[in-house]
Amino acid sequence: MKKEVVIYTRKTCIFCIRAKRLLSKKGVEYKEIEIGDDINKLRELEMRTGSGTVPQIFVDGNYIGGCDDIVNLHRRDKFDIVFK
Repeated sequence: MKKEVVIYTRKTCIFCIRAKRLLSKKGVEYKEIEIGDDINKLRELEMRTGSGTVPQIFVDGNYIGGCDDIVNLHRRDKFDIVFK
């Protein structure tokens, strides 16, 4: 059974680009929620994480963190455990 991965992003965010690149490289399908100037999406993100920074990543509704968090999972060989 595939896990549902959701990532909140902004187009110009280099950390978002890096996180999406790692997810794609590892073969993880994800739903991207691009915040842009949408205040409702930003509020949703803030309600879910307590933060308005991006990227913010969820797996099966569980908050995983941002770019540094998934890069660290990858470096410690724990990425597949969380995402697959």
